[in-house]
Amino acid sequence: MDNIRFLIKQSIIALALLNAATTFAQPATAKTVTGQLGNVQAEISYDKPEEYQYKNVRLKIIRAGKTTLDQKLPQESEYDRPIADLLGDNQEQLPVRDLDGNKEPEVIADFFTGGAHCCTYSLIYRYDRQTQKYTKIRHEWGNGGYVLKDLDKDGLFEFESRDDRFAYAFTAYAASGYPLQIWQYRQGEMIDITRRYPKLIFNHASELWQTYTEARRQGDDGKGFLSAYLADKYLLGQEQDGWQRVQQAYKKSDRTQYFADLRKFLRETGYLK
Repeated sequence: MDNIRFLIKQSIIALALLNAATTFAQPATAKTVTGQLGNVQAEISYDKPEEYQYKNVRLKIIRAGKTTLDQKLPQESEYDRPIADLLGDNQEQLPVRDLDGNKEPEVIADFFTGGAHCCTYSLIYRYDRQTQKYTKIRHEWGNGGYVLKDLDKDGLFEFESRDDRFAYAFTAYAASGYPLQIWQYRQGEMIDITRRYPKLIFNHASELWQTYTEARRQGDDGKGFLSAYLADKYLLGQEQDGWQRVQQAYKKSDRTQYFADLRKFLRETGYLK
């Protein structure tokens, strides 16, 4: 759909890794994914010598019938792959969107570095009319991904994501919770605009609290979800109420150290000013 971008889920990645472990080497194949908006067409091509091995990853951008960019993309390893390779055929492969409303489409090339939990990132290409060249930025999503939505109905897309700095911060990955993050791309920069969406933050905080409650029923101490919940409460300007609920909820023997560590972490990550 035009108004939504995928959210990278760990279940997809886990399934991909499971398949990799049970798949024999295949003959090298060349693959291409494409996207287009108006007179801008983008294409990522790559070779797969073996399953979950990627080489010669190239990006080509054609603008008004002219190839404006054609370059090999850097890879951290041979398992660094276009995320399109993990998606079904019905998923959008290579988004081309006017992200900042200047009537010039940006190209969003998404990649996954491989591994059980990490990492995904986006290369966002912007056309500079003065130099007539494309420039790019790289934005890290960590273990998660994003959904591309027009949240404020102004015709421009936001990146709805999560704060991946909370992964492993207070507990194991599987028991970690994440505050909401919403990003906006403007003239070559990603800007955190999460606080502009208090209703979404409120709903997200409520979901985290429900997840915490369920985790407690299953025997987890819930520290990972309480931490993310409190961060959401800071985004809402309700930190006093958040601290009261967290302190009432967490009664284990390490509570004093946990609360001190949590306060320090929230300050380091910018939630507590």
